[in-house]
Amino acid sequence: MQIFWQLRWYFFQEWRRYGGAISILAVVALLELVPPKAIGWVVDHVVSGELNTSMLMWCLLGLIALWAVVYVLRIIWRVWLFTAAAKLGTVIRNRLYRHFSFHPPAFFERYKTGDLMARSTNDVNSVVLTAGEGVLTAADSLLTGIVVLFVMTTQYSWELTVLALLPMPLMAIVVFFLGRQLHTRFGVSQAAFSNLTDKTQESLNGVRMIRAFGLERRQQDEFNSVVDDTGQKNLAVEKVDALFNPVIQITIGMSFFLSVAGGAYMVSVGRLTLGDLTAFTLYQGLMIWPMLAMAWLFNILERGSAAWKRLQHIFDETPEIVSGEIPLTQQVQSLVVNIEQFCWGEQPHPVLKDVSFTLPHGQMLGIAGPVGSGKSTLLALLLRQQTLHQGTIHYGEVTIEQADLDHWRSRFAVVSQTPFLFSRSIADNIALGKPEASREEIRQAARLACIDEDIIQFPQGYETLVGEKGITLSGGQKQRIAIARALLLNAEILVLDDALSAVDGKTEHQILSNLRHSQQRQTVIVIAHRLTALEQAHEILVLQHGVVAERGDHQALLKANSWYAEMYQYQQLEQAIEGA
Repeated sequence: MQIFWQLRWYFFQEWRRYGGAISILAVVALLELVPPKAIGWVVDHVVSGELNTSMLMWCLLGLIALWAVVYVLRIIWRVWLFTAAAKLGTVIRNRLYRHFSFHPPAFFERYKTGDLMARSTNDVNSVVLTAGEGVLTAADSLLTGIVVLFVMTTQYSWELTVLALLPMPLMAIVVFFLGRQLHTRFGVSQAAFSNLTDKTQESLNGVRMIRAFGLERRQQDEFNSVVDDTGQKNLAVEKVDALFNPVIQITIGMSFFLSVAGGAYMVSVGRLTLGDLTAFTLYQGLMIWPMLAMAWLFNILERGSAAWKRLQHIFDETPEIVSGEIPLTQQVQSLVVNIEQFCWGEQPHPVLKDVSFTLPHGQMLGIAGPVGSGKSTLLALLLRQQTLHQGTIHYGEVTIEQADLDHWRSRFAVVSQTPFLFSRSIADNIALGKPEASREEIRQAARLACIDEDIIQFPQGYETLVGEKGITLSGGQKQRIAIARALLLNAEILVLDDALSAVDGKTEHQILSNLRHSQQRQTVIVIAHRLTALEQAHEILVLQHGVVAERGDHQALLKANSWYAEMYQYQQLEQAIEGA
């Protein structure tokens, strides 16, 4: 029953639906007491010979009317109850999505995508089942059981009632231990399902690579192993689940045997009439549902408890990045960065050290350096995906820690090297951050990104579906569509994180020229390995081993004849050889 206490916040929130459903359920439980009493009355009148056709017809009509009322009431309370339960699924999934969106990338390194998907589907469904079927089973069995036991004890024979209940303690003990096993095994099976979901998602995402390397058989064997493991763990759950019903059926059989045997003796000695025994057995029939419901209830509660425990584990993950409270003004400001030192986790060696620069509005900053020099880390700090403990990042007079997180990130539009496109039309992908954009605004952004001519050559133009993750487009087309999407946002700071790597040099030069001469006058940060992308930057930072090894504009760095100049000359030579 602990799961009900853990979900009390939602029961209080939806107390009208739950309270109304349980109230109607109580009325139904009282109305269901009438038919056994009426049938017992008919039996006694048949035995005494006092029953006539008129009395029988009125009795039948009354029972039909009663059952019609019960039927309608059952519909009403089920609609109320299961509507509230279904709404809980929406509430939890929305809460999960918000929780996911507040976490930095490190959270998604600890939890795989398949695991999070399994928790958002199977585990949520189990909790919803508890809030629906679980509440129904608990309330119905409890109300029906109490009312029927009261009538059986007070109206007929308390001795016969005790005799009928003798097998119950044995059933309760067995069900308790089975419930403990079910809780443990269901948690293990849900973890296995998470692993299966993750394996499926990983295989589908990497299907091209799997085919390219001829790994189909190997992947199939690995997938079969995961499926078999999940099946075995689910089978372990079903083995425990299968033990519930036989225990209940044996208990019911023993209870009926004892009540009929004891009741027959009482009828023979005149302590009960035949009609009373008939009514008593009918009332005992009403007790079958509460007894069956006990096993079903334990099953639901243990599954829901295990699922909620897995969800609570996610909710207990406190976001590492906490938003500030100062909203940023609409007035544009300079970005001032002063990083004294930054280390990843518990690593003793800093990833960045003594990195500082000022980026006035409307200028272009270039960032270069070898692999592992700290470029991506610098971007993560600027977007506040990581917390800077030694140093400051200012936007005007407001530090990054003081700024409202949504306001801060809304200042940036980021295009990564491997942009993500949705399975929608090209127009929808470009207008992702600005759904209300007109077609002309979309085309203007596409022109600046040098992708408009490619798009209009497609048979359906801007309405062309790009497929999952943009599978129908080339790498350069996906990058330029992502750039157009960022430009349409008209964010104050545009970040191109090696976002021109898949386009040719001419197109790259044209895009950067468009950005410089655009009326939007955005601040641009370009992170690039191909140094021709940095030729138009007002300032270039060259990072090596986390420190600024060189800085200046393109011409100044070429004259310095250091890493930047050597790498630029090497790339020019490589380009010339490829051209030849």
